[in-house]
Amino acid sequence: MKAVILAGGLGTRLRPFTEIIPKPLLPIGEKSVLEIQIERLKKHGFDEIFLATNYKADYLERFVGDGSQYGVRVTVSEETKPLGTAGPVTLLRNKLTEPFVVMNGDILSLIDFTDFYQFAMKQEAWLTIAIRQHITPYAFGDIFFEGDRVTGIEEKPNIVKFILAGIYIMRPEIFEIIPTDTYFGMDLLIKEMLKLGLPVVKYNLEAYWLDIGQITDFEKAQDIYRQHFKED
Repeated sequence: MKAVILAGGLGTRLRPFTEIIPKPLLPIGEKSVLEIQIERLKKHGFDEIFLATNYKADYLERFVGDGSQYGVRVTVSEETKPLGTAGPVTLLRNKLTEPFVVMNGDILSLIDFTDFYQFAMKQEAWLTIAIRQHITPYAFGDIFFEGDRVTGIEEKPNIVKFILAGIYIMRPEIFEIIPTDTYFGMDLLIKEMLKLGLPVVKYNLEAYWLDIGQITDFEKAQDIYRQHFKED
């Protein structure tokens, strides 16, 4: 089975760390984020992994080699210009001839890729997206009123949203609607599919998940590694 890891981001919010090494190679415990992702994918039967790169692509290629050290085959695909989060897969369209996973290169998750893949294969959709409930504490009381009369108050309610988890399963047919040589994000892809009346299916991700987008997330990931990934 095949998977694409989006490893081309600049990681600007993680500077100064990412001025030296690309974000996917940031060390978490004894391993890099990328190594943890590869090992998780291999555990679920993904044996061919493509790295979509841009920033410090040569660094990534030297680090992972051909993937044999991880028991998988790794191919590095380098963009000549930024293509967003959906555009990079078009560079691999001749190799992605079966349903494949796409995931951001800055995510730690215990998602069951086997269950996710099997779920997606039961759907008649070119795109299945993993979503996750995200709860944000609200710092103020929420006031309800009619006219000038207060009718209620909810003290510091949580804001509950469902967010993209940065993990997707695509069918090869999706290349029909992703433009080549064009910056194209997953948000634009979803909007375009909905506009065309093409189904997009969601998969509820309830397993552990962390987006390493900021310095505080990177620091948190060190503890998370010991709790969830060291013995995995």
